Amino acid sequence: MLRKYGGLATLILLVLLIRIFSLFPGAVENWYSTGFYPRLAAVQRLLFGWIPISIGDLLYVWAGLYLIRQIVSIAWKFRKRHINRQYLLASGRKVLTVMLVIYTWFNLSWGLNYNRMSIGRQLELVKDSITPSDLRRLTIDLADSLNSLAASAHPQLAQVKRKKVLFNGAIDGYKSLVQKHPVFVYENPSVKPSLYSYLGNYMGFTGYYNPFTGEAQVNTTVPYFVRPFTTCHEIGHQLGYAKEYEANLAGFLAASSSNDPVFRYSVYFEMYAYSRPYLYMSDSAELKRIDSSLHPFVISDFKEMRKFVRDHQNPVETVIDIVYSQYLRLNEQPSGRLSYNEVVFLLMGYYKTYRWR
Repeated sequence: MLRKYGGLATLILLVLLIRIFSLFPGAVENWYSTGFYPRLAAVQRLLFGWIPISIGDLLYVWAGLYLIRQIVSIAWKFRKRHINRQYLLASGRKVLTVMLVIYTWFNLSWGLNYNRMSIGRQLELVKDSITPSDLRRLTIDLADSLNSLAASAHPQLAQVKRKKVLFNGAIDGYKSLVQKHPVFVYENPSVKPSLYSYLGNYMGFTGYYNPFTGEAQVNTTVPYFVRPFTTCHEIGHQLGYAKEYEANLAGFLAASSSNDPVFRYSVYFEMYAYSRPYLYMSDSAELKRIDSSLHPFVISDFKEMRKFVRDHQNPVETVIDIVYSQYLRLNEQPSGRLSYNEVVFLLMGYYKTYRWR
């Protein structure tokens, strides 16, 4: 009996210990997020980073094929009436074991970062109430930055079609950032194109992080002006910023620190897009005025982005959006997909702390 259930009992104990540990953000920050995890992530990138294709993407393919095989096998046995109580108990134990292994692996390799101290506390950002005038000022500043970069960046956007230029540009952005904020040191850098880029257009993702292999993947088929910020965002996940709005802030800091106007344009485009809904709720007339002041290149890019999204809309994306939102809610992000937009609150704190003083 001990041999039969010892492994399962050990896994259950590990899961309980992980859950208890996750209740203490200070301990997670000190022992995991700035202790164990950075070393593990650096090793993961050292092991898999030199391989040109994503090992994590291949792992997902294998997992999908394995799942299909198991479903077919169960269906066949059910049809042949080979299923009995003993088979169901053994299958249930196997499924539970696999789920517990995945949960444990996920949390130890990256997932505990969802429970760390906030990036706002790490950077000592001002944290106070946001007034309509604050929101207006931030949106105007983002629009001004965007407009000032449009003429110089736009003719160079196509350069990021070359993956080497795109990925090296993001790495250089973090190299510049670490001179101001050492917490963003990025060892053994490695970013890869997604094997599912075209499929991703219909599933609604521009990039993703694989928590099991430590690989950052970028959809390299989305519009050029989206790719630089997405790359910096995914590196933010590699650095242990699991929550989407925190990875957004890390991506903003890296891309805005870049010497490349294409990267700066990309991030201000994204941040302006995130700020618009908040200003619309506060003062729609002011947002309309700011929108009307945008450079023609910026306006054309917003039109291109809307067309891109519209051209790839499909029922499957809606289902994936619901599932992904639930995943985010289960991992300390109650707003679901809208949590990406919450970078605006961190951005406000950053501007108040470092730019508006």
